[in-house]
Amino acid sequence: MEQNLSSYRIFYAVATTGNISKTAKELYISQPAISKSIQKLEESVGVKLFNRSSRGVTLTSEGELLYAHVKSAFETLIAGEEKLRRFVALGVGNLTIGASSTLCKYVLLPYLKGFIKKYPHINISIACHSSRHTLKLLEEGKLDIGLVGKPDVLRNIAFYPLRTIEDIFVATQDYLHNLKIRGIDRQHILQNSTLLLLDPENMTRQYVDDYLQVGRMAIQDTIEVSNMDLLIEMAKVGLGVGCVIRDFVQNELKSGALLEIPLKTPIPKREIGFAYHKGAKTSKPLEHFMHFYEAYGS
Repeated sequence: MEQNLSSYRIFYAVATTGNISKTAKELYISQPAISKSIQKLEESVGVKLFNRSSRGVTLTSEGELLYAHVKSAFETLIAGEEKLRRFVALGVGNLTIGASSTLCKYVLLPYLKGFIKKYPHINISIACHSSRHTLKLLEEGKLDIGLVGKPDVLRNIAFYPLRTIEDIFVATQDYLHNLKIRGIDRQHILQNSTLLLLDPENMTRQYVDDYLQVGRMAIQDTIEVSNMDLLIEMAKVGLGVGCVIRDFVQNELKSGALLEIPLKTPIPKREIGFAYHKGAKTSKPLEHFMHFYEAYGS
């Protein structure tokens, strides 16, 4: 296309109004400039586009052919601009959130319920990974934001705490009763049980391992699983003593399906919250999300 877009814009406007003077007023361009632009366009395409008379201008048959295509193009552009304005007005956009399956179920989804109600036109994608992998994806710019346990070293990550969580050990009454029959007192339950733990790559598991190491508790048998829901179910059927997050077994503790094992030194509470890369470009959906969770946490 030899002519620039402005030449076709002038051609489109003149063909629509049928009057150079009126077009000049609409486009804030002088009449001579419009006439010159049309002349150059006619020279470029090699045909006459307008018939001129004292009452205005009309398209030639060649002009009608070109106008049909130019009209379609400008209508597409106008429709695109209108759609963009609606998108901006509605807050349409995309947001990718990373979280472990456990935090997604028990923390993120209840939180998102309010956010989606306020911003229904933001498209949300959720990538379920461990907190450690979520932080790695944030560093690589593959996620907008992540819900994670607070890392020991933040580096380029900004962290906004939502709440604290507490790890506890639980088991069924029957499992604890059988330990008692074998002569195992309450102070040595963990050392003499099958411990149900998350896999070693999980940040929660590493946090619990540190606790056990500080307490010099030698562990004999373990069953390792990839998510806490499965771990809780294993504890409920009596496979062993499960290390779980207190908030996520409230119903089981209230009903007596699981009993908390008292610890001489409780596992220190830890923070979970939203994390994002400090150097990443902040999109409008992410800004909405950040403002929402700041108000949510206050």
